This record gives sequence, structure tokens and C-alpha cells, in this order.
Amino acid sequence: MVAIGLSAGAVARVRFALSCLWETVASVRVLRDPGQHAIHLPWVNRVRPRLAEAHLIGPDRGLLWHLVPPAPGYLADFLTPPPAGLTPDLGQELAALRGTPPGTVRAQLDLYPGPRPAALSALYADPEDGLHRLAGEIEAYWRLALAGDWPRIRALLEAEVFRRARRLAEDGAAGLLNDLHERVRWEGDALLISQRHCTAPDVPDGSGLVLVPSVFVWPSVLSIAAGDVPQLAYPARGLGVLWACPPTAPDALGAVLGRGRARLLAALDAPRSTTELARHTGLSPAGVSQHLTALRAAGLVVTHRQGRSLLSSRTAVAEALLTAAA
Repeated sequence: MVAIGLSAGAVARVRFALSCLWETVASVRVLRDPGQHAIHLPWVNRVRPRLAEAHLIGPDRGLLWHLVPPAPGYLADFLTPPPAGLTPDLGQELAALRGTPPGTVRAQLDLYPGPRPAALSALYADPEDGLHRLAGEIEAYWRLALAGDWPRIRALLEAEVFRRARRLAEDGAAGLLNDLHERVRWEGDALLISQRHCTAPDVPDGSGLVLVPSVFVWPSVLSIAAGDVPQLAYPARGLGVLWACPPTAPDALGAVLGRGRARLLAALDAPRSTTELARHTGLSPAGVSQHLTALRAAGLVVTHRQGRSLLSSRTAVAEALLTAAA
């Protein structure tokens, strides 16, 4: 059991963030033991051959593979510096990774059990050069394993943040924190996490907490005390449909609304931007905008701002129409 000090004052400094590095690290752990992450097998089967061909995974490979052991092995904190906010940028996160002090790198490498592989020994001897090589590996891994799926992953994570923000508004901090995961509960002045191999300390000065919804951390949680503010990565909801084919609209609904508008409603299983909807449905961005305007006017779609993006969602009336037509 890990206890992260979280007084009432510190709760006011709890924030959400999205992270490319969290998804990278957690997805490597999925590849390490796919049997424990069966929900992601469609992704594993698709990306494993290309990663193996690029020599990015396997026991004789580079730094990333050795730094991310199978669960529940120790995971170095410097791999996931605290993300800045809801507009994740891999380049910015890698810059923070490369800026890790050498002493921090060596201290965390000392926590890995057993003999040190050659790749980690080289990182220990020259952390600055090793972190630059690690950043290059992560960039290559991202291009091959995650970049193509990032729009749908990001849409799911943004929908999760929107859902949790609404839960916070309706039920307060206790409702939010006690609903994150079965292994997480907020009692008194501490957030209690049932997790092995985590060294997150109490935070008596009330520095808060960064909540990081994640796709690949499922079915567990991960917590870190990197820097001054601890982080908790937890599984986002909606993973069951992440790797499924895009939903199709019932023919009956298409006959009433038109096929394009019906297709958009079916694609709005999570809040999406106009660009994402165009990619998801095959419609042009201009066509998507026109259809969304008509659907909003009819009370079938609502649009809200998330950072720099405008995300559209189905209303309860639209949900009822889809259910009836199906």
C-alpha cells in the first residue's frame, strides 16, 4: 500500500494531464506481457512485427526495452516527467526527459534489481549521451507503434478528462478520487494506492497530484513521485471499443437524417474534433462542419471547447435515436 499525502488543501491542486511518454512506457509493458493486457491484443499483433523488424523490442535491444520491465518490476521515474497539461507534445516531453540530472538517472538505475545489462551500464556511465539515445529510440518507437493510432487514443483520453471533470463538478473531490480505480481510495488526508514497487512518498506540503488517464496502463495503475508533484496514471474508460472498427449508422437512421449525418452520429461514441470526425468517417472537414451545424440546430449534438480544440458530442436525444434505429 502506498500513501500519497493529499490534504483538503492539496486537493485544490489536483489536475489532469495527457502524456505521450506515459502511453509509450505503458505500451512497452503491454508488449512485454500481452497475456496480461488482452484488451490490447489487436494492437499488439499489428505493431509487434514492425517493431521487431526495426530492432526496438527484444532482450538484446536498446535502452527502452531494458528500462521498462514486465509488471510489477520497478520503472524509473525519469521516464515519465510530469506532463504539462491537456495538449500532449512528444517533443516537449522528450526535452524534459533529456534534461534529467545525471545524479537522478544513476540513483534510479541503482534501484533496478540484478545484473545491469550493457545498455543500462552505458546509460549509467554517461547519462547525458544515454538520454539522447533513449529519446531517439522513443521517437522511432512512437512512429512505428503509436503515431497512427494517436488520434483515436487522444480522443478517448480527452473524453475521459471531460467525463471526470463533470464527475468532479457533480460529486466533488471524493466522488472523483474514489471512482478512479478499485486500487485507489481517498481517506482522510491521504490517497491510498494498493500497488507494489512504488516509492511515492507522502506529500505533507500539499503540492497536489497529477492524474494521467491512460490507455495502456490498463488493468492496473501506476504512481510516481517524480519531481515535486506525484503522478497517478489510471485506465481511461471506453477501452473496450478502442480497437474495434468504426461504428456504422443504422440504415433506418440514414434514411431519415441522411447517410452523412447518421454516420457522424455513429462516430460520436466519444467527443471528437472536426478533423478527427473527418478522418474517422471519410467525409471532408467542410462536409463535417456543415453536418454538425445542422445536427446542433436539431439538438442532436453539442460542442464544447477543450484546450485549443472544439469537441462535439452526442446528446441524449441522439443516443435514443441510434438505439431505436438499431
